[in-house]
Amino acid sequence: MTTTHVLSLPGVGLTYDVHGPLPTADGRPPLLLIGQPMCADGFAALAAHMTDRTVITYDPRGLGRSVRTDGLVTNVPDTQAADLHALVAHLGAGPVEVFGSSGGAVTGLALVTAHPEDVVTLVAHEPPLINVLPDAAAAERAAAGFRAAYAERGFGAGMAEFIRMTSWEGEFTDAYFAAGPADPAGFGLPVEDDGTRDDPLLSDRSVPVIDYRLDAGALKAAPTRIVVGVGEETGNTFTGRTGFATAAALGLEVTVFPSHHGGFLDGEHGYAGRPAEFAETVKKVLAG
Repeated sequence: MTTTHVLSLPGVGLTYDVHGPLPTADGRPPLLLIGQPMCADGFAALAAHMTDRTVITYDPRGLGRSVRTDGLVTNVPDTQAADLHALVAHLGAGPVEVFGSSGGAVTGLALVTAHPEDVVTLVAHEPPLINVLPDAAAAERAAAGFRAAYAERGFGAGMAEFIRMTSWEGEFTDAYFAAGPADPAGFGLPVEDDGTRDDPLLSDRSVPVIDYRLDAGALKAAPTRIVVGVGEETGNTFTGRTGFATAAALGLEVTVFPSHHGGFLDGEHGYAGRPAEFAETVKKVLAG
């Protein structure tokens, strides 16, 4: 059974879904699935393979069903962590277990940094943290490139550059910057500009996510068990490198997950991974 609720917080009506009973039937903490900029619907396949426990999904502030009323549009990990802290307190079911994907992994790290008492175990899957990379300046230049393409020529151009950046193997060298711009048509993307500039992934709205600075000292001191995951197919691309670098900064070994960056997807909300196998790995990791 899934129920949908709205938690009224300053500046937002935070919409979340509870899959299963609260209090939990087995006494285990609820599992909170968080993404960024992906919303709850992106976790549909993963949640469907986790029916042995209570799972909570939500739409981050300003995304999907969680409509902002504060007039702001920027996605800030510390703000989203504060929202999750309020949600855990509201549910009265903490501490929780957390699986965070991509920008959601960054939010999870921010949550543990600010409120370690909220989280028993955090699985941070491929957090896209630029500052942990040895070539951080070049990576920021590459990220600025897809934002500029989006601002100048629209969604197709911006997404083509985003795909080129995130699929590039290794450090961002002169060869990377000499190779652009990417052709949207080559990726099956629209060439025409529809005029919109509010995409949360391609605009500057999510710059604070990739620019978030890891507080390794606070995370190491937290009682929370932290697991950093990287997909076996991700290889030495951007989020694979940021995953390994984040783990190294925390003194951890990377845990390998099936498939790619979105390995829990079934194809409806992105490039299909292997959600059943991915879910089994999540279960094993949470079991310790």
